[in-house]
Amino acid sequence: MSPEFFRDKVIIVTGASSGIGLASAKLFGSYGARVVIAARRLDKLQELAPSVSPDREKVLCVKADVSREEDCRNLIDETVRRFGRIDILVNNAGVSMRAMFKDLDLSVIKTLMDVNFWGTVYCTKFALPYLLESKGSVVGVISIAGYSALPGRTGYSSSKYAVRGFLDTVRIEHIKDGLHVLVFAPGYTASNVRNAALTADGSAQGETPLDEDKLMSAEAVALKMAKALYRRKSHSILTALGKVTVLAHNLFPDLTDKLTYKYIAREANSPFK
Repeated sequence: MSPEFFRDKVIIVTGASSGIGLASAKLFGSYGARVVIAARRLDKLQELAPSVSPDREKVLCVKADVSREEDCRNLIDETVRRFGRIDILVNNAGVSMRAMFKDLDLSVIKTLMDVNFWGTVYCTKFALPYLLESKGSVVGVISIAGYSALPGRTGYSSSKYAVRGFLDTVRIEHIKDGLHVLVFAPGYTASNVRNAALTADGSAQGETPLDEDKLMSAEAVALKMAKALYRRKSHSILTALGKVTVLAHNLFPDLTDKLTYKYIAREANSPFK
């Protein structure tokens, strides 16, 4: 992969205030891209902007709650107003959950669909004319849970499956237009996504059930994304466990269900045993 590929490209990253989003923004910035970072807290973005690029003219901070259609439209409008084009859209903003469906307040699933699915739909819809013009790339950051469901994550798996179906369809619709669509599925990644995951009543979980030090770093995930973008891959599944899980789900779905149940049940404070 040549970092020069990204030089001066205009790249939007949602959910850019932490985790994979921030790591990706920093990586693109180090390659000389013009990076638009979006998240709900503008003050946080402005604080992080110098770490994305030392050239302040190459970083645009936009406050955006991607569950709000008007925020997504404004994100695209602000980008084009500042840089005149869009080359890559990284739909990374997302929220997780952990609770049994039988115990779950339905508002939790609605929140996850609004952020994870509709946020991707809104941003992609408004960016699409510019991406078609540049023959650019749209990325959906999903999860292995978007290929093989995880118990205790009904809203999360549903939203990630939905994003995959949406983007696969967009790819086929524009197969003759030069649009690149990447469905990007990291495995377990060290981040605060599990700390912020919603519980049955919609409150934040507050702590992760996993040993974050043993997970793939957000920086490693960002580099994998950059390589997939450079190669214009349609799908990218990370980690050996993730690849084996997806393969097993396709070949032996009933067995995979049982193994997944046992694996997830081992988590600290699992909602089921």
